[in-house]
Amino acid sequence: MRFTTVFFDLDDTLYPSSTGLWHAIKERMNIYMRERMGFPEDQIPRIREKYFLQYGTTLRGLQANHEIDMEDFLAFVHDLPLKDYLTPNPLLRSIIASLPTRNLIFTNADVRHARRVLTALDLNDLFDTIVDVNAIAPYCKPMPESFQIAMRLAGETDPSKCVMIDDIHRTTRAARQAGLFSILYNASFADGDADAHLLDWNDLKGILERR
Repeated sequence: MRFTTVFFDLDDTLYPSSTGLWHAIKERMNIYMRERMGFPEDQIPRIREKYFLQYGTTLRGLQANHEIDMEDFLAFVHDLPLKDYLTPNPLLRSIIASLPTRNLIFTNADVRHARRVLTALDLNDLFDTIVDVNAIAPYCKPMPESFQIAMRLAGETDPSKCVMIDDIHRTTRAARQAGLFSILYNASFADGDADAHLLDWNDLKGILERR
C-alpha cells in the first residue's frame, strides 16, 4: 500500500445518513438562526444554501456576513442526545483498526462534537488526531487551503500518500484536485467525483491496496 495517511470525514460517513443525526443538526442550525440571530424562518433555507455553496459551511457564511459567537453556535447545533441516533458498528471498528495507515478525522465540525460522536460509535481510540473547523480556520472543506492545513497537521508533505474519505461530492472532487486520493462514500457517483467509490466498508482495504 502506497498510502500512509487516511483522513476520514465524520458526519454521515462514519455512521449512515439514515440515522437522522445530520438532519437533526441542520434543524438545530435553523433554530439558532431564527431564535438567536433573528432570521425570518422562510428565508433561512435560502440563506443556508447560499452560504453552503459560497463559503463551504453555514457557519463560515454567518461568520463572514454577521456577528456570531462561533463556540455558542457549535455548542447549540450539536446539543443532541447522540445515543438516540448512533450505535457502534463492530465491523467498521475492525476495518479501521486493521489499516496500516495513520488515521485522522477531518471534519467541518468541532473537536467536542467529533469526540462525542466517536465515543458513541466506539471509535474514539482509533483516531489520535482530529482536524476540525477551528484547526483549519478561516477555511473549511472543500477549500484547497483546508487540505494543505490538514496535511501539515498530519505531518505529510506528499498529497499522493494521503486519502480523503467523505460523503460529499464536492469535497472528494476538491481533495482529488489537491492531489489526495479521494474516496466517495455515497450512494451516487459520477466520473470526476472521486478516485474511487465506496458503498461497503468491507471494500475499503481492497481499494487502498489496489492503488
